[in-house]
Amino acid sequence: MNAPSPAPGEAPETPGIFFGRSADGLLVALVGETAFAMAPARDGRHYLVTGWRISRPMGAWTRGDFYGHSGELADETAFRSAVLENAEHQRERRILGRVEVHSRDRTPWGASQGVTVYAEGVTAHSTAGHGGFKLSAERNRKVHPLLRSKSGWYEEDAEWAIVAITFPHLFTAFERRCAEKTLKNSWPDAWETIFGAILTPGESYEKDRRAFEQAHARDWIVVSAITSRHAPGFVETVATPGGKRGPGTEERRFLVPSDEYQVGRFGFVIDEARHQLYGGPSDFVGWR
Repeated sequence: MNAPSPAPGEAPETPGIFFGRSADGLLVALVGETAFAMAPARDGRHYLVTGWRISRPMGAWTRGDFYGHSGELADETAFRSAVLENAEHQRERRILGRVEVHSRDRTPWGASQGVTVYAEGVTAHSTAGHGGFKLSAERNRKVHPLLRSKSGWYEEDAEWAIVAITFPHLFTAFERRCAEKTLKNSWPDAWETIFGAILTPGESYEKDRRAFEQAHARDWIVVSAITSRHAPGFVETVATPGGKRGPGTEERRFLVPSDEYQVGRFGFVIDEARHQLYGGPSDFVGWR
């Protein structure tokens, strides 16, 4: 199949990168066979969405041609930056010369349907439902002990970053940045030990989560919420100490003004001085 083409008169701003407008007015771009669009969402927000091998000219594209979701965008400048970043990523991948081969090897996620060879002893397997990296015994010994998998398998959601950090020369600059972020978010203790740097608030999801739980261990944190029909203008909530769950955990109900109920990264903390302890009729099914 031929790659999609820009509409007449759409010259690339950078060699191999085209920007334009879709039939429904979206800002779109084309890098090789990968298509991008800045798609509107609720509350004035926008998202970067992607498609592949759209056969029509860019001016004939519509929102329905895009199915991949690659995160939120602040504005058009952010969209253009993301497209340029992807173009550089694709260029570096071509230089790295990764090889795709057929495979029926067994993996922790089922039969392999294909392998990308990054280097001798470093392969990435894809399966029907998941995938990940397999390192040879020799390669696996190079992984830091704090992050090393005894089996040599590293799943694709987060553990792939361990492989990228261990063998950075096999990955693009974009992949290395993603791997660094993933490692900081998921394994902050290992990151601080390996790189001798202390992660500050906002640099690690996991470290921030621990700090939140420690700071609010004695507070009531919402674990369930529903718009109240019995108390208009309020959200009926169920909260537990520290947001704990499980048998024997004490639960209390509170009413929170609807316009105030905005859940943060790690939950909504009840302010006992302002949020009313509630014992009236409930909108929760099964609550007595």
